[in-house]
Amino acid sequence: MSLSDRILFIDGEALVIDKPAGLPVDRPRSGGPSIEGRIDELKAGFQRPPVPMHRLDQDTSGCLLLARHQKAVKRFQASFEAGEVRKSYLAVVAGELVDDEAAIDLPLAKVSTARDGWRMEIDEGGKPALTRWRRIASAEGQTLLELRPETGRTHQLRIHAARGLLAPIVGDPVYGGARSGGGVMAGPDCGMLLHAWRLAVPREPHDEIDVTAHVPERFGRWRDYLP
Repeated sequence: MSLSDRILFIDGEALVIDKPAGLPVDRPRSGGPSIEGRIDELKAGFQRPPVPMHRLDQDTSGCLLLARHQKAVKRFQASFEAGEVRKSYLAVVAGELVDDEAAIDLPLAKVSTARDGWRMEIDEGGKPALTRWRRIASAEGQTLLELRPETGRTHQLRIHAARGLLAPIVGDPVYGGARSGGGVMAGPDCGMLLHAWRLAVPREPHDEIDVTAHVPERFGRWRDYLP
C-alpha cells in the first residue's frame, strides 16, 4: 500500500498519515524501508517532499505530522517547543491497574553499554518527562490505557509504563513487555501494543488540525472498549 493511501489529513501546509507499525520514520543505518525512503509517495502535487515534525518508534503505529514547506516547518517546530501540540496514545500494559488516572513525572536519560546498546532509564539528573494516563479497561491480567505525554522524550511512554507503572507495554522488546505476549484479548503475536491515536495541532489563524487514527487490528478485542 502506498503511503498516500494512509493520509488522514492534508492541506497546503501539512499532512498527517497513519504510520504503520514496523516502518521506521528515519532510514535505518543497516538499510531497509522507512518513511524517509518512501517520502516521495507523500508529495501530493508539491515539488518538494514533506518533512516529518516528530518521530514514532518503528513498532508504534498512528498519527505522524509532516510539514509541506519551510514556513510550516518553523510554525510546527514552535508549536512543539511551546507544548501546544496535544498527543494521545493507546497502550496495553501487562498488569491490571486499579487507579483510574494519574501522572508519571520521572526524568529520563539515555544510557549505553557495549553489551546491550542504548536505552532510556530513569535518572534524577536527566531531562524532565511527564506522562498523564487514564485507565480505559482491564481484562485478562492486562490494562488498556490512554497515555498523554506532555514532554517528548525518546521512548518516554515505554519507559514510564515499565518503570513508573511497573507495567510494561505488551510486546515491548526493550523494556520488558515482550515477555507478556498479547494474551487472550489481542493474541500472542500482536507486536507492541502502542498506537498514536490522536493528534491535535493549533495553528492560528487556520483551523486546528485534530485527527484520530483508526485503532489497528492487532489490538484485537481491546477495540471493543473504544468509542
